Amino acid sequence: MSAITNYQTDREIQQQAFQVLHQSLGVVGLIRFMQQYEKGYGNYTLDRQEWQKAYTVDSLFDEINASNPTV
Repeated sequence: MSAITNYQTDREIQQQAFQVLHQSLGVVGLIRFMQQYEKGYGNYTLDRQEWQKAYTVDSLFDEINASNPTV
């Protein structure tokens, strides 16, 4: 007979983590911690592809060699 394991939901884990952080850091510390992990906005993949269009393997290699001539 197998044992039944009760797993916490994601929400329960999050609530427990916030309680521990609140107890350890206080309200201000908890808020400062949470502010470090905001989701942000935009589509990083598309943005990155756009600003990297000008780069090629050769241009990057030339740039590396120009900044470090001993290589």
